[in-house]
Amino acid sequence: MDNLIAPKNIKNGIFRCLKAGVNPEFPEQGTPQGGVVSPLLANIALNGIESIHRTHITGRKITDKTAEGQILYPSVRYADDMVIVLKPQDDAELILRNIDEFLAKRGMKVSAKKTKITAATNGFDFLGWHFKVRNDGRILITPSVDNFKKFREKVKKIVNCWNYGSKVKAEKLAPIVRGWRNYHRYCDMSGSRFSLWFMNHKTHTVFNKETRNTRESSTALVKKAFPSVPYSLGSHVIVKGDKSPYDGDLIYWSQRNRKLYDGMTSIALHKQNHSCGRCGMKLTSEEHVHLHHIDGNHNNCKPKNLTAIHESCHDYLHMNKRVTP
Repeated sequence: MDNLIAPKNIKNGIFRCLKAGVNPEFPEQGTPQGGVVSPLLANIALNGIESIHRTHITGRKITDKTAEGQILYPSVRYADDMVIVLKPQDDAELILRNIDEFLAKRGMKVSAKKTKITAATNGFDFLGWHFKVRNDGRILITPSVDNFKKFREKVKKIVNCWNYGSKVKAEKLAPIVRGWRNYHRYCDMSGSRFSLWFMNHKTHTVFNKETRNTRESSTALVKKAFPSVPYSLGSHVIVKGDKSPYDGDLIYWSQRNRKLYDGMTSIALHKQNHSCGRCGMKLTSEEHVHLHHIDGNHNNCKPKNLTAIHESCHDYLHMNKRVTP
């Protein structure tokens, strides 16, 4: 708890969760799977485990970049899932023993069933992604086979269900497909199966069998059910391991927030030094960023006419312009 960076009320709530324990009648129940508290507590308990591999490599603290400017990521962790990248000269058994000692102080241990040592050229799955290093040294990231199968089963259950019509099916499919594509938007989605062409074709056949649908209406419903999402391989913005939204470093979080936006929004944020064009405060991830047209003409998208402001500031500017019935 001493290493937790958060306001006092949040720290008190987390402390109560830790002190509450589990129900004595259901000791194996723990926190619910997929809940918010489980990964939060895992991040607090495992904070600092990423530095074990770095300490073993150099024996001293190192920076995130080499002299040539290349970024180093010896380990990657998401909640209680972790991948450690080893070099040929590294001792995997020694690093694993250091991790065991780290976890033993916190009353935990490494799962032997889920621990695997493999060559990066053979590939491995992590968080629904498949990572593989090619012979030329480039890394290939694609959705894992298991992740794609689970996604395909969800789509098939909705498409083959006859309890509701094609319009309802399209409404149910759209958030699932959009969510799956957004999750994998930083993978290489150029493969034929990831285009979902066969799913589109099957869905169009099912929709077209309904007497009320024509070929054109079925095509429109399929486009609605399978919304497209652009992908960009490897452009995900990684958060530094020692950073927290509550650490007061507004410059870091506002600059990182700029990378989450594309096009004119990103340009406006850079021009304004990541500050709101109305109130002057830093634009962080706590509130959405809106583009405001200064002259009120939404067809005028020249850079001089656009300014990035907080969502609340944008609502305030347009508050007096709304016509009340």
